[in-house]
Amino acid sequence: MQCPACRHENSDGQKFCGECGARLTPATLGATTAATPPPPAPASRPPAVSDRFASPAAYTPKHLAEKILTSKGALEGERKRVTVMFSDVSGFTAMSERLDPEEVHAIMDRAFEVILGEVHRYEGTINQFLGDGVMALFGAPIAHEDHAHRALSAALAIQRELEPLADDVRRMHGVEFRMRMGINTGLVVVGAIGKDLRMDYTAVGDTVNLAARLLGLAKPGQVVVSGRTQHLRDGFFVFEDLGAFQVKGKVEPVRAYAVISEITGRTRLEVSKERGLTPLVGRHRELQSLADMHRRAADRQGAIALVVGDPGVGKSRLLYEFLRRLDSAGVLELEATCVSYSRSMAYRPIVELLRRYLGLSDASTHEELRSRVAEQLRFLGLEEEERCVLLAHFLGVSAPQEFLNRLSGPQLKERTFGALREVILRASETAPLILIVENLHWVDTASEEFLAHLAGGLPGHRVLLVLTTRPGWAVSWLVPPLTETISLEGLGAGDVRGMVRTLLAAEEVSEQLFKILADKSEGNPLYVEEILRQLQETGGVVVEDSEARLRSADVTVPATIHDIIAARVDRLAEPLKQTLQGAAVVGRRFGISLLSRILEVAPDPVAGHLRELHGLDFVFPSAQEPEPMYSFKHALTQDVVYAGVLERRRRQHHAAAGHGLEELYAGRIDDVVEFLAYHFGRSAEAEKAVDYAILAATKAQRRWANTEALAFFDDALKRLEGMPDTESNRQRRIDAVVKQAEAMFALGRHAEQVKALEAIGALTVDADPQRRAAWLCWTGFLHSLTGARPEVPIAYCTEAIALADLVGLDDMRAFAECCLTHVYVVAGKLEEALQTGERALAFFAARGNIWWACRTLWGLSMACNAIGEWERSLGYCRRGLEHGQEVNDLRLKVVGLWRTGSTHILRGDAETGVRYCDQALALSPIPFDAATARALKGFGLAKAGKTEEGIALLEGVAAWLDQQQLPYTRSVVGLDLAESYLRHGARARAHTVAETVRSASHELGYRHLEGWAERLLGECAGPEAPTIAAAHLTRAAEILETTGARNELAKTLVAQAALKTAAGDSPGARGLLERALTTFDALGTLDGPDRARTLLAELAG
Repeated sequence: MQCPACRHENSDGQKFCGECGARLTPATLGATTAATPPPPAPASRPPAVSDRFASPAAYTPKHLAEKILTSKGALEGERKRVTVMFSDVSGFTAMSERLDPEEVHAIMDRAFEVILGEVHRYEGTINQFLGDGVMALFGAPIAHEDHAHRALSAALAIQRELEPLADDVRRMHGVEFRMRMGINTGLVVVGAIGKDLRMDYTAVGDTVNLAARLLGLAKPGQVVVSGRTQHLRDGFFVFEDLGAFQVKGKVEPVRAYAVISEITGRTRLEVSKERGLTPLVGRHRELQSLADMHRRAADRQGAIALVVGDPGVGKSRLLYEFLRRLDSAGVLELEATCVSYSRSMAYRPIVELLRRYLGLSDASTHEELRSRVAEQLRFLGLEEEERCVLLAHFLGVSAPQEFLNRLSGPQLKERTFGALREVILRASETAPLILIVENLHWVDTASEEFLAHLAGGLPGHRVLLVLTTRPGWAVSWLVPPLTETISLEGLGAGDVRGMVRTLLAAEEVSEQLFKILADKSEGNPLYVEEILRQLQETGGVVVEDSEARLRSADVTVPATIHDIIAARVDRLAEPLKQTLQGAAVVGRRFGISLLSRILEVAPDPVAGHLRELHGLDFVFPSAQEPEPMYSFKHALTQDVVYAGVLERRRRQHHAAAGHGLEELYAGRIDDVVEFLAYHFGRSAEAEKAVDYAILAATKAQRRWANTEALAFFDDALKRLEGMPDTESNRQRRIDAVVKQAEAMFALGRHAEQVKALEAIGALTVDADPQRRAAWLCWTGFLHSLTGARPEVPIAYCTEAIALADLVGLDDMRAFAECCLTHVYVVAGKLEEALQTGERALAFFAARGNIWWACRTLWGLSMACNAIGEWERSLGYCRRGLEHGQEVNDLRLKVVGLWRTGSTHILRGDAETGVRYCDQALALSPIPFDAATARALKGFGLAKAGKTEEGIALLEGVAAWLDQQQLPYTRSVVGLDLAESYLRHGARARAHTVAETVRSASHELGYRHLEGWAERLLGECAGPEAPTIAAAHLTRAAEILETTGARNELAKTLVAQAALKTAAGDSPGARGLLERALTTFDALGTLDGPDRARTLLAELAG
């Protein structure tokens, strides 16, 4: 049946709408068929409920009505966690048919009186009151921390108080009268609250729906609750697990529980120790551990302290106390904090540490920043110009383009890491240094990489690195003996009492108060503090005769920290509450200037509100320069306040924060571009969200923080999906996809990026030349690696070159020619590869672009190796390796080494080649380079006679490459493996692998590899199958002649000569061998001539 209020479809027999909670009357059945009028009500149908139940204003007690109206303005439009209770009379229809309508009316009036009394006693409200049941809410519009507890207590009380009525109905009318109930806990958005106290609301998720479903599961007289509600009150009530049920609207079965009874006199500590008891006082052992580690660090041993504990456990308090007790004379202490929304903001805590060390404020200009960096480097004796440029670039002042051209992305990252570590370690020479990074569980990947890099340099230096995190966070670089973990345990009974005595200025604590605190707080000091504050604010605790005690025995204390904080916020005056909500949108730390822009209130009133909030212990001043800055006292407070802000208002506040940052940082937007992406990304201003996400991604790429860059690109692309199809949005999509290509390539996500590029191909046709050429270049290059036939990437790259020439994009032409060099090698167009590569190389060399020069040198070396021009290839490898060593770039060095090794192995000097591969592997390369170096080493070992060892390496790499979607590289390794099998005498296995590569190479257009595979197949067939062998070798010679692969062709000639020798054709064999030797000698091949000369000697003998 369809609900007439919200049009939600409900299952037959349901009495309340599963979406909005509206009563589904029999007339509702007709709502699903507009053409059919609803049937008349049966004669036995009871009359409408009494007038006193028609409106909340009529049945709500005055004191509750005043509370609702007082909080009306603060509640409307907010998200609230509530507990929803549905109830109805089991068998009501049958009872109505048996009894007179007036009798039914009298019974229900009496039942409603009981329900009203108990719901109101626990300060719940009846949201709908029709027919034979009610829908009640606990937690809104009157905020309660323990709404779930109140709902369950009210439900059991209703069942208990209805027993006399049930007895009377049974005695007087001979029918059973049993109430059943369904209860669930979740979020709703509070709507308008009318003068009649009726509250509109919107369910979030399945909050109301599930409660209505649970009502349907309940038996007569039973209270059934969801797993959420049971979890909140487990230990305080006895529950019966009813098992899992499949309910409409839920994919997974829902577990339901029946409430049996309430448990009294039991503490949470007796029920569960989900979180360790954590002290606010005491802490002597932990403080001593930190002091000992500081002494070791000051003695040039270096140390890392990892402080682990749950939220609110006192990690920050512990560090504050440690620093307070420390003799700070001559000690340098720097702090930074990771926040939940900064995982995609590369290096945020590291930048914060560096800015604090340099004494920079948010108002510092780029010129002031450069000057301060240079001044501090001179003080440390590190005044080299490159360090100054690197650190300024890291802080957001872009380095000159000619400087960046000399560095690859990985090299820029490596150099920056080195400069940062040098500064930190040298600073520790001037004074023992304590570095604190809090909330490491929220650290971004790039910052974690740097911290690992820093940790490796701590031994021998006066640095104590202190990290705080929550349980469950662990990483391999935090290892003993350098690292000591400090796990914060719980408050003991004495510490809880001591804390209460201190906070309440009392000498003693009553057992009743102590028991409640231990019960509700689970030993968490933040929870103890918040519970005491809540009791103070509500008058629930007093100090009399120097003893702290509860004002009365029935004082209700909040159940969870979320509800504790939410209730405190709800009690604030509306201006203070709005200020706190605006601050929560900004973040953990915020300034008056930005906050006043968000709230559209002048700075002075905002400053006054913040002073009041400071007095109430919500926030505290954290800085005064360049303006007063405040921070939330606890991260949990910010989380709870933020969660309570209506989504629409959140978007407005985030947009205002973005505009405020634009004003405050005009002229230096790059300093805060990640925050602009964060705020606009959560606003309704989609265009700014996308633009700043792309800018933030580009900034992350400049720091070679590829993971963080892709997170921002992903944000931009997801937002664009829901934006209008306009010219500017099409350009934004092109920019996001094309600009992410470098990061995707660096992370090995080639096939995924090809799909993304193809998806925007049509958009680039009418785009400006720069965008179109960049798309063509990347699409062509990545297609060559992921299995497209060569003519496809060649077409893309040549079109990019033509377009670049047309509009004078010289740099884009060079990039395209570099890509085309690699593509030509794949296609077997080896001379074209050399010509194209030389042009690109000249351009990059002239402009000092080392990274792209090395990429071009690699392609040129590949072409030379395929031809057999060993000396020329070694020259290219030598230049690339020198570039890598010159700029100390790890990847340039690794690739230079294994490419040099490859050339030596192919030439025939296996021993030298294997040595170069070992050097490459010793540098801990990225997975692709490590796999390539292992494969080459395996081939070298096989050529050196160690075939079993070589084959094992090659087989391992082949298996890894099968998962990487890189068919060209997989084919090359397959040929190396086939030749190694052949040398090992495993001819059948060699044939199988070579045939697989031949088939794939023929299909994909890898002409040079196809010729190589044909030669191997011919040798596998051998004299035992001369016809088959001759056919393969003939095809090999034709292909290799065409492609210009001279060394491989010479090997084919030797194989053909061996066939002719076996067939008795000595003159033919001799001619082929002489041709082969001439080629080998001209190329300088070392191992090929041996077999040729052996065959010639046999012919001569």
